Amino acid sequence: MSALTYAQEHRSRFLDELKAFVSIPSVSTLPQHTGDVRRAADWLLEQLRGMDMTGELIPLDGGHPIVYAEWRNAPGKPTMLIYGHYDVQPVDPLHEWTSPPFEPTIRGDDLYARGACDDKGQVFAVIKGLESILRSDGALPLNVKVIVEGEEEIGSPGIYKWIDRHGRKLACDFAWVSDGGLFAPGLPMITTGLRGLVYTEVEVRGPSHDLHSGQHGGAAPNPVNAVASIIAGLKDRRGRVTVPRFYAAVREPSPEEKTSWERLPFNEEAYLKELGIAVAPGEQGFGILERRWARPTLDAHGIVGGWTGAGSKTVIPSRVVAKISMRLVPDQRAVTIYKSFVKKVKKLAPEGVEVEVRELASGDPVLVDPKAKPVQVAAGVAKQVWGADPVFTREGGSVPIVAKFDRVLKVPTVLFGFGLPDDNLHAPNEKFHIPNFYKGIETVIRFIQQIAS
Repeated sequence: MSALTYAQEHRSRFLDELKAFVSIPSVSTLPQHTGDVRRAADWLLEQLRGMDMTGELIPLDGGHPIVYAEWRNAPGKPTMLIYGHYDVQPVDPLHEWTSPPFEPTIRGDDLYARGACDDKGQVFAVIKGLESILRSDGALPLNVKVIVEGEEEIGSPGIYKWIDRHGRKLACDFAWVSDGGLFAPGLPMITTGLRGLVYTEVEVRGPSHDLHSGQHGGAAPNPVNAVASIIAGLKDRRGRVTVPRFYAAVREPSPEEKTSWERLPFNEEAYLKELGIAVAPGEQGFGILERRWARPTLDAHGIVGGWTGAGSKTVIPSRVVAKISMRLVPDQRAVTIYKSFVKKVKKLAPEGVEVEVRELASGDPVLVDPKAKPVQVAAGVAKQVWGADPVFTREGGSVPIVAKFDRVLKVPTVLFGFGLPDDNLHAPNEKFHIPNFYKGIETVIRFIQQIAS
C-alpha cells in the first residue's frame, strides 16, 4: 500500500483525531488553561510516540512544554525539521461564535473550532503525512525531527531562549512550517518573508490613588489622557511611525517582488468589503499588499484603566496600561527598535506622570531565498497537489521561531500553509476547510518522498 492510499483510507480517523485535538482548550495566555495546555501537549506526544517516533516533553521555566519527537533511522539522508504550535488564542467575544469554540462542529466542508486552522489542523496534517509514510513503507526516506511548542500565541518566549542554548538538538538541513494559508482558494502560496514583532506594555502612573474628577480635574495628572497623548504621538498624519530612526534599516523589496505582487489576483474593493471598512488607512505612498508585507507598522491593541463599566463614574485613575506592538521588516532588529521606542514613549509622556515600558515579546523579521532547493521542491509539489503554480509572497504576521532557524540553525525554511483567507484566525468562528486538511497531508507525503530522492 502506498502512503497516499493509506492517507486516503484513513481520512475518517484522521478527522476524528483532529476533532479530539481541537477540543482541548489550550489557550496559552490564560492561567486558568495551564492544565489544558499541558493536556494538549501530552495528547500530541502520545500521537507521535504511537507512530514509533522517539518523543519527550521539554519543560520550560515558567512556561508551557515543548513537544519534541524524532525519527533518525535514515543514515546518509537529509534531516527535516518540522515546526508547529499546539497553543491557541482566547475565544472572546464568545457570543459571536455560532457553535462553542471547543466543541468541534462540521458545517458543509468546514471544521469550526478554535485552533482548527491556527495551528492544530495544519501541524496535525503534517504529522498525519508522516504517519502515512511510516505505516505504509515501514520507514521514512529521510530523518525527521518534530518540535511543537505551546507558546507561539504569546510570542514564543520560552522556545526562543531554549534554542539559543540547545540549538544543536535541532540540527537539520531544512525546516518546514505549516502555519499559514493559500493566497486564494485553489491558489497555493509559499511565503518567503515574515515580519518581526516587538510587543510592549506601557504603564502610566499618576496620583497615588484614584481621584474625584470634579474635585481634582484640571490639577491632577490624568493617566488616561497621558496614554492617549502618547499613542497619538507615535504616528504622524501620513501614517508614519515617529520613533527615531524607525525606518533607517528598512530594506526595500526588490523590483521583481513588487512586480510579482502586482500580478496577484488581489482586489482592493473586495478586501475592504471583507474587512467591513470603507478605506484602508496606513502609511501613505504604498499599496495595501506592500503595507501588509514589506512595511513596518505600529498599533495599539488595548487600554486598561479607569472606569469602563456601565453608567458613569467620574474618576481620575491612578494607573493605566496600554498594549502597543510594532511589526518589523528586513533589516530592522527588535532589540534596536525596542530601545528607540522606550525613549520616544518617555519623551511623549506629559508632565506629572511616570511611565514604565515592558517588553512582552519580540522577534526579528526573516527572508527565505525562493531559489533554495527545499523551496523549489515544495513549489513543484504544490502544482501536483493543488493544480496551480504557487505564488511567492511575504506574510504580514510573525512566526518568531523562523528567524531562529535562519540565524541559529542557518537553514532555509519552507513556509507552506493550508488555510484559507476566510478561516477567521484569531477571531470567532475559526474554521479549517476539510478538503485542505486532506490536501495538506498529501502535500507533505509528496514533498518528503521527492526531497529525499
